[in-house]
Amino acid sequence: MASQKILVIDDSKVIRTRVKEMLPANCEVLEAKDGIEGLNLIRQARPNLIMLDFLLPKKSGWEVFQEIQSSGELQSTPLVLMSGRREEVTEKIPEPFEYFSFVEKPFEKKQLLDAIKDAMGKAKKRPITAPISSLAAPTSAPTESSGTSTAEIKALNDKVEKMQAEIETLKKQVTQMMNFIKQKLK
Repeated sequence: MASQKILVIDDSKVIRTRVKEMLPANCEVLEAKDGIEGLNLIRQARPNLIMLDFLLPKKSGWEVFQEIQSSGELQSTPLVLMSGRREEVTEKIPEPFEYFSFVEKPFEKKQLLDAIKDAMGKAKKRPITAPISSLAAPTSAPTESSGTSTAEIKALNDKVEKMQAEIETLKKQVTQMMNFIKQKLK
């Protein structure tokens, strides 16, 4: 029986086969050729590690990444993003990559194994965040234990959502500035 279940989501059969050959024999390697198939396998098989290509058909690696990050139960799964072009990833997710690892294609066995170790270490350090909707209290009058009303909780949740949107806007602006600076330095 395999000790680790690793899901490789990549539209290239060559990459999926290459990754499979590089991993230890005691790993069970599951394969998905597009983002939709990958998400289905994530939910059904509950892999110990996900290797995700950033450019995929049907549902992009970016969309799969967002779904993983928004799911409290999937956030703790170690993740290695793969791409032939690092800038496509950093355009959407600024470095340093805090909760996942990145390996640039083509890669050698040592690079792959180092990325996997790094992803596993980062996943252990990641705080699990609950979806905002699960933080809401029942729609009754003020709660006796905390004295916080549903209206106050809703107002706080609205503020959190607004702040998250502002953070995303700032991240995009920083990424654009970094790209501009990199272009000027060339």
